Amino acid sequence: MGLIQAAKQAVGSTLHDQWKEYIKCDDLGNEILMKKVSVPNGIISKDSAIQVAPGQIAVIFDSGKVLDATAEEGIYTFDQSSSPTFFAGQFGEVFKEMWTRFTYGGGVAKEQAVFYMNAKEIIDNKFGTPAPVPFQDWSHAIPNQMTGEMNPLRVQVKCFGKYTFKISDPSTFMSKIAGTADEYRKEDLCEQMRSEVIGAFQNVLNELGNSAHKVPVLELPSATDEIKTTMDEKVFDQPIRDRGISLVGFVVESVTLDDESNEKIDKYELSANSFMQQGSLVGDYGKAVKDAANNPNGAAAGMMGIGMMNMASGGMVGGTAAGAFQNPGYSVAGQNNGGAAPTEGGSNFCPDCGKPTNGSKFCPNCGKQLQ
Repeated sequence: MGLIQAAKQAVGSTLHDQWKEYIKCDDLGNEILMKKVSVPNGIISKDSAIQVAPGQIAVIFDSGKVLDATAEEGIYTFDQSSSPTFFAGQFGEVFKEMWTRFTYGGGVAKEQAVFYMNAKEIIDNKFGTPAPVPFQDWSHAIPNQMTGEMNPLRVQVKCFGKYTFKISDPSTFMSKIAGTADEYRKEDLCEQMRSEVIGAFQNVLNELGNSAHKVPVLELPSATDEIKTTMDEKVFDQPIRDRGISLVGFVVESVTLDDESNEKIDKYELSANSFMQQGSLVGDYGKAVKDAANNPNGAAAGMMGIGMMNMASGGMVGGTAAGAFQNPGYSVAGQNNGGAAPTEGGSNFCPDCGKPTNGSKFCPNCGKQLQ
């Protein structure tokens, strides 16, 4: 029992009248994912016609099991004496598996129907992060004053956008999601999918913010290809795939930062402008930071040189740098000492690097002006 493709010239001709019943489904649009179409008595007569329009998948269902299926558009004749034909196009292998495994609750003694599935890309599905999520922003990297290493600025972002999806495995979709419902709509699924899309996107953000990608936070809307590629490579959308659905498109339309993150970036930019106003001294300072990181005698020795240069400038450059590079996520050792706790011998600790100052006006380690 299966489908036999009718002659193309039969479509729209007087041969249309040769079929006992003519089964078709109107366009499913963007909202209907599956729709059941049958005849009044529930039995499809031999030599009835079944029409499959572009963007549709037709599944022939008989008493609890799948008889045949096709995703190739055209007119088919229902022939109870023939075996399954699987005119399935891109879903050929999927339908063969569907034939062997799909049953639904035993079914009634005899009931036949055609389940039409939407094979088109389902568009205009919105998502948004309900609360700010952490992101490592390398476009505002800050140096660790002890090691000279650069670290990302930690910010909190909200993202909003849209995604598209399509049914990629009709067998799984029908057996796990739609079943034999008379109609299954996008709204029945999208609330759950939206939560899973947001979860997958948060995992993507973690990847894009690591040292391998270093995508600037404000450039996320233009990283569409990278977002989708990362999601596919890491299979962050596995729960969605397990339902026979695949994400096709993913677009971030807007990115907003919380107030604290905006304040961090404003301070960073202000400090950067101050550096530029210092002229060549700032250039020398920046070069010294890089040299300190590459110093074969160790970062500590390199940073001592920076401290001496800062002392020569009256603490101007080092003080500005300290203001710019405050980052709660990357505090340097000793900062929690508060900078004013006395030790035996009358020594104080530098509020920047945490090293003993021995009562000096400038920190002998980093050059911070203390008095």
